[in-house]
Amino acid sequence: MTENGGSDGGTADTMRDRADESGVKLWLLLRANRLLVTGVVTVGLFVAFVVGAAALSPALAEKVGSSDVIETMFSAMITAIVTGTTLVVTIGQLVLTQENGPLGDQRDRMAGAMEVRESVAALTGNPSPTDPAEFLDAILGVAADRSERLRTSVSVAERPDAVGDDLAELGQRVAGNADTVREQLDGARFGSFDVVFAALDFNYGRKIHRVDRLEADHGDSLTEAERDALGDLRESLSLFGPAREHVKTLYFQWALIDLSRLILYAAVPALLVAGLMLAVVDSGTVPGSTLGVEHVTVAVAGAFAVTLVPFVLFVAYLLRILTLAKRTLAIGPLVLRDGQ
Repeated sequence: MTENGGSDGGTADTMRDRADESGVKLWLLLRANRLLVTGVVTVGLFVAFVVGAAALSPALAEKVGSSDVIETMFSAMITAIVTGTTLVVTIGQLVLTQENGPLGDQRDRMAGAMEVRESVAALTGNPSPTDPAEFLDAILGVAADRSERLRTSVSVAERPDAVGDDLAELGQRVAGNADTVREQLDGARFGSFDVVFAALDFNYGRKIHRVDRLEADHGDSLTEAERDALGDLRESLSLFGPAREHVKTLYFQWALIDLSRLILYAAVPALLVAGLMLAVVDSGTVPGSTLGVEHVTVAVAGAFAVTLVPFVLFVAYLLRILTLAKRTLAIGPLVLRDGQ
């Protein structure tokens, strides 16, 4: 055992503690509102354009104001917007394709979903919740109860040895981690990423691995109550894996549909701005300057930033989806990151 890893073999419970990246990077990739990220990046691009045009050379401002440069720039942007929007619509169609299919396939999907719900109902002793946050919370509640049962079994056996310490520590860590995640799930609304992010903080795979190692290394010295408690704990932990993957898959579909819709919304004003720049703006349309920056440079920079909004939206959403996918590639007790 290690100081930070405890009974989980050196792996911290929460995703933040397991990650090698800084907290700011994780916040930007996962927690930050995607519209906020889009707005900040768009404003950053606008400022960078204006500063670059004003600082590189005086001739650059004149070049930006020329009709030929504007025509070249925004003709290319119109092509990119139309092509990118078509690509996003295709992605949306692929997502919707997964929801379509013959009656037999739909019946199999329904049967599989009901089978899992029955398993959760049998595990918890109550009807399976329909809300994703409550669904995960119910499984975690059972895991916490069974980890407490494991600690109780050790206490009853009055074990003073290292095996008893390991069992008690495992039960304590599972219960503590489950309670922390359940607090995060309380009031979380699906679609806002809160549910999925909270689920990432329950390191169920390493806990299953720890249960397996304890059974393999100390099976002969375990009491019957301890073996039963470990088996029950393993059952609840194993059910959390597919439940989390199901919720994650639903979130992926939800996010991609939201992305498609937002990009379609953003594409219309972006095309309008690009068209106006081609039809109206030239070197004499916006005369004058402020603090040495030509007004036409600011106008072109603003229009350029607006036409980039669909692409920035795409980047902001894909960063979160790809980061989440990378961190949840393996289901079960497999670890794909160095040092874990």
